[in-house]
Amino acid sequence: MERTYRINVAAEMSGVSEGLIRAWERRYGVLKPKRTPSGYRAYTESDISVLKRLKQLTEEGVSIAEAVKLLPSIKRDVKEQLDKAERATPKAPKAGQTDKWRHEILVAAERLDQQTLELVLDEAMASMPPVAFWEEVLAPLQREVGERWHAGTLTVAEEHLVTQAARQRVIALLHQAPRRSKRHVVAACFPNDEHELGLMGAALRFRHAGWRVTFLGARTPAEHLARVVRVVQPQVVALSAVNDEGIARFESTLTEMMAERGEAEFIVGGRAAELHADVVTRVGARIVTTSAEWAELLG
Repeated sequence: MERTYRINVAAEMSGVSEGLIRAWERRYGVLKPKRTPSGYRAYTESDISVLKRLKQLTEEGVSIAEAVKLLPSIKRDVKEQLDKAERATPKAPKAGQTDKWRHEILVAAERLDQQTLELVLDEAMASMPPVAFWEEVLAPLQREVGERWHAGTLTVAEEHLVTQAARQRVIALLHQAPRRSKRHVVAACFPNDEHELGLMGAALRFRHAGWRVTFLGARTPAEHLARVVRVVQPQVVALSAVNDEGIARFESTLTEMMAERGEAEFIVGGRAAELHADVVTRVGARIVTTSAEWAELLG
């Protein structure tokens, strides 16, 4: 059976808002999702692929009324692609292949070629285990995108193109991860930080190691984090700090975020955390970067 997703996840994965999905269903009968026993809409991988195609058509100037006339062929193409993907046996990438993928993604971004960018990402994702895909493709890709953006050789539009495409795929991998719930981690960004992709990568590691993840995401106020930590009592709190506002601001914010500790271990990642690694150690947290450190943390 195909895995199903609630409408909020389908919206994240397809890039079509919940309101628009409902409107398309109501006005044009675009999809007829099944319902869970609780009455929630349940969307399949096929449904999400159809939504992506319709979104692409409308962005290219085709009205939704015209696009829905193509639904039979769209659904047929989606089924053929999913059947082909299911029959394919993923092969380990050859030496240098991950570098090649990242280069192709960056070239596509510079050309604002979203279709090629997503095709390369999908090829890489289908060829590798989820955590390896993050470690060897997405994480170094995001670092290079960030460096190019800071150097002024990549525009905001190009950075957003890569980030959103990567984010959609990490969301899909998170929802496909096992849910064994041996241990619990709370993941949150600093209050003034909205860069959550790195945090999502950390959540992916935890999920595939069998941890339960409570993901608070971008711009998490310290008092809200404290309440969650008090209630769920996690073993680990993972924080992301990408924007650097200076050492004094970083230390005061980190100290505030760690006000409610309980028995939890705090780990911190992101560009700002790496710049102020001595502060992280001084306040009793740690930065986890190497494979050995992750293996020790995840058990």
